Amino acid sequence: MNQASTGTGRPESMQLRIRHTTGYQYAEGAAASYNEARMTPLTTSDQYVLRSRLDVTPTAWSVEYRDYWGSTVTSFEVHEPHETLSVVSTSTVETSAHTQEPGEVAWDDLAAVQDEWCEYLVASRWVEPPADLVPELERLRAASGTPGAYATAVSDLVHERITYLPGATEVSSTASDAWAAGAGVCQDMAHLVVGALRWARIPARYVSGYLHPSTDPVVGETVEGESHAWVEWWDGDWVAHDPTNAITPGARHVIVGRGRDYADIPPLRGIYSTQGESELFVNVEITRLR
Repeated sequence: MNQASTGTGRPESMQLRIRHTTGYQYAEGAAASYNEARMTPLTTSDQYVLRSRLDVTPTAWSVEYRDYWGSTVTSFEVHEPHETLSVVSTSTVETSAHTQEPGEVAWDDLAAVQDEWCEYLVASRWVEPPADLVPELERLRAASGTPGAYATAVSDLVHERITYLPGATEVSSTASDAWAAGAGVCQDMAHLVVGALRWARIPARYVSGYLHPSTDPVVGETVEGESHAWVEWWDGDWVAHDPTNAITPGARHVIVGRGRDYADIPPLRGIYSTQGESELFVNVEITRLR
């Protein structure tokens, strides 16, 4: 997951090119593989996808569709023996600062949206708050006059208490794992915040995408990046926040998808037939074009 940025600068708008390469190296080759890739950015009110291309090697049969959560999915099958599966997504995206205002939703107002957003209220194993965090959530809930105030306090708590430390957790780690370790990456922090919000009956969703690591990206410079994750909660409209960096997402953020948790939007997921082990590889390059 993406490293924490070193500041709060937010350019108003920019054009970013993202080249995301991932796949598997098979120790003894694979006879066939069947996969889903969620690596194509979304067009939203805050970003516009100018072009996007996804290349699979070996050449595969593929079909593109939108899944239940609104993510663009490329489903593909490789029916020939292969030692390496490579998936390269190249996208150019116009981004802008997020157009969101603090909401004025009261605690009592949340009852009216519990059915509409019920799927964003489920405490899955990924996001369920650990038992020793609950007393702190109770304290924050009692001290917060509005859901928005509580959400901000929770994000601040996670940012302060969880040290950004790659390797402290794994992609399969839960919010409870990260809380116990006191460390994790952006996926873990997003899961912790989402779970704490749902505990208070605030609809919350997990957002997957990319973040340019520089607060003032240089035009024409290609930098190493990684996948990133942040959160959105319901406050009369969806309000976004990046707890890893303690900032409102802006022009440096590129959204790929939203869901209940990481399991709804993994970049690459599938099954394959092999007699040996496999190793995942990932590389992300981000270039500011203007």
